[in-house]
Amino acid sequence: AYAFDAVTVYCDAPFQPSYGPLLLMAPHLRRTRLGPAAVPPARIHPIDIAAQTALLAGLATGGVYIGLARGAWLEDVGIREAARPVQAIREAVDVIRYLLEGREGGYEGQIYRLAPHVRAPYPLPEAPVPVLIGTWGRRLARLAGEIADEVKVGGSTNPDFAPVMRGYISAGEQQARRPAGSVGLVFGAVTVVDEDRALARARVRRAAVLYLPVVAPLDPTVQVEPELIERLRAHANAGEWDAGAALISDELLDRFAFSGHPDDIIAQCERLFAAGVRRIEFGTPHGLTSAKGIRLLGERVLPAFKR
Repeated sequence: AYAFDAVTVYCDAPFQPSYGPLLLMAPHLRRTRLGPAAVPPARIHPIDIAAQTALLAGLATGGVYIGLARGAWLEDVGIREAARPVQAIREAVDVIRYLLEGREGGYEGQIYRLAPHVRAPYPLPEAPVPVLIGTWGRRLARLAGEIADEVKVGGSTNPDFAPVMRGYISAGEQQARRPAGSVGLVFGAVTVVDEDRALARARVRRAAVLYLPVVAPLDPTVQVEPELIERLRAHANAGEWDAGAALISDELLDRFAFSGHPDDIIAQCERLFAAGVRRIEFGTPHGLTSAKGIRLLGERVLPAFKR
């Protein structure tokens, strides 16, 4: 077994929702914390996020957490966000905590409402469930600084953005009179590791075509031509992965994906930790094959940080 601290499952539309895979994994991962990273409340209602989390907590002996985010590609599948998406995340956290803490008496928000008699009718987690909020934005990061345990920047390996995000979070911590550093900063991105560096980078380029048009415009420390973003989006929508991959430079790739030899991944992680990142999530596909990628991460990358 490898010493991964957490295993997460994304909830990007139109992929399968997170909780099914997490429930399937839970009996087999005895020491690892499990959670979604991250669920849009516009896709799964907060009462269902709470209920699924309680069910997962009964199986996951290593602990659970909840990840929430506004989400991407929602409009492509006909899902509409609330008119005030940051307020929706705030209230989603309120509703989830109300239920998982066994409260009653009702909840009256601007977006979500629970009648006074509504309470969780299922076994509750034994311990408080940490909340992660996924975002690149100032307003949602500030909210996370007020109410969350972690913030995840999904789709980035860019150490230059870490202090920017830390500044956003700190404003919220100060607003809520929380100690500086109360909220952990998490970075995660598409990952391909292999002893053959060139093959790994070629594979991750194809995987990055889908995500770069979404995340690259969100990073204020990276300048990407709008024309390139539109060309990548068009190739992604058409499933033209090789054509899209050919447009991604080495410099751009290194800002938005983990790729290469295990030593390359270690170096990327070291730069992120030095910039203030507290935890890193390695995203799929992990390697040229998933099994080999996970083995290399477990045997060659993790030991560098478990001293």
